[in-house]
Amino acid sequence: MAGTTARGARNMANLSEGTWIVVTDSEKALFLRNLTDHQNPNLEVVAKERQENPPDHVQGANRPGRIADNGPGQKSAYEDTDWHELAKERFAADLSDLLYKRAHRGDFDRLVLVASPAVLGHLRDGMHKEVIDKVIAEVPKTLTNHPVREIEKLVKRELEHA
Repeated sequence: MAGTTARGARNMANLSEGTWIVVTDSEKALFLRNLTDHQNPNLEVVAKERQENPPDHVQGANRPGRIADNGPGQKSAYEDTDWHELAKERFAADLSDLLYKRAHRGDFDRLVLVASPAVLGHLRDGMHKEVIDKVIAEVPKTLTNHPVREIEKLVKRELEHA
C-alpha cells in the first residue's frame, strides 16, 4: 500500500508530466522523470547514483577492542562499529542532500519516493523542507532491481490504490 503525504492526498498523487520518481535502496538510487501522463506513464532515466559498500567484515580493519572485566584475567570485547550499516545511513543522508540541490535548482516540482520503509525513514530524517514540500507520495517497496517498464506499472498501480 502506498503512503501519501497530506500534500499528496490534497493534490491527487499521480504521475503527471514532469513528476520525478526516485527509486532507491541503501546503496543505489535511480532518478526517473515522467514524460507523459498518469494514464500511460513513460519514465526516462535522469540520473543514477551508486555507493560501493562492501560487507562489514571487509571494511573493518581491526578486531574489536577489549576491556578488563571484574574477574581475574577476564576481558570483554567492545561491540565493533558496523561500517556497512553506517555507509547505508550515510548514503540516505547524501541522497537527501542531492535531492535538496536538485529541488533548489528547480529540477522537479513533484516527487515520488520509492524505497523500503527503513530507507524512507532515513531519507525523511535528512530531508530539507523544500524537498518534503514536493513529495506527493511514498511507495514503501524495494524496486531498485526492476526494469524501468516494470517500475512504471508498479508505481502507477500503487498510487491508484493509495
